[in-house]
Amino acid sequence: MLNDKLKLREDSIVLCFDYGLKRIGVAVGNLLTRTARPLSVVHWSTNEQKWKAVLACVSEWKPDVIVVGVPFHDDGNPNSMTEVCRRFGRQLQGRVSIPIVYEDERFSSVEAESYSGSDEYIDDEAASIILQQWLNH
Repeated sequence: MLNDKLKLREDSIVLCFDYGLKRIGVAVGNLLTRTARPLSVVHWSTNEQKWKAVLACVSEWKPDVIVVGVPFHDDGNPNSMTEVCRRFGRQLQGRVSIPIVYEDERFSSVEAESYSGSDEYIDDEAASIILQQWLNH
């Protein structure tokens, strides 16, 4: 079981990032209820802005594990953002001493758009869907 592998507590907090080149969706959840919820959308244009906002989320929520969504093509092959998202995860791992895990985020944005029904940014909803998938494993 994933919990045993990571040695997480039953009530562990989990933070999820849906990384994008202009926005990052953030969601939070926990292992006790096994539920995720959207938290925020980080808008960034410089690395300094990005890391300040991401690390502020980590500092505020103090997660026991961080999930990073990684996109793939429908057939499972990597796409142009796959390695970019993995690199974000590796860079985050270099800044925090919290386990980083990756979750396939195929179709999360499409699903989030179907829930939204508006023109608002849906990155936080997508992050919540990614995190819920991970919690359901």
